[in-house]
Amino acid sequence: MRPRDFDKLVARALRRIPARFRKRLENIVIVVEREPPRPGLLGLYQGRPLTERSVSEGFRMPDQITIYQGPHERMARSETHLEQEVADTVWHEIAHYFGMDEARVRRAERRRDRL
Repeated sequence: MRPRDFDKLVARALRRIPARFRKRLENIVIVVEREPPRPGLLGLYQGRPLTERSVSEGFRMPDQITIYQGPHERMARSETHLEQEVADTVWHEIAHYFGMDEARVRRAERRRDRL
C-alpha cells in the first residue's frame, strides 16, 4: 500500500475515536513509519501520559504516537481487516496517552470486543 493511503487509514482511525476523547488530545503528534525499531510493535506511544501532568508545567515538546505500516500490512488478511487493525492500534496508543498502562488497555480492549 502506498504510504499516503496508509496515512488515510490512520486518519480515519483517529476520527473513530469518540469525540469526548479526541477533543482532549493536545500537544500530540501521530506519525507513520514503515517499520518498528524492534519486532512485534504495531504502534508506540512516547510521552508523558495526561494522568502524570501538572497544570504548572511549562512548555514541552509534543508527545508522539507512531503507527508502523509494515507489520500491519503483513498481518492483515484483507483491506477491511487492515483498516480495523489500524483503528485498534490507534485506539490502543491513545489509551496510553490517557494514562492507561498495558494491562488496563488490554482489559479495556477485551471489554470493548465483547460489546
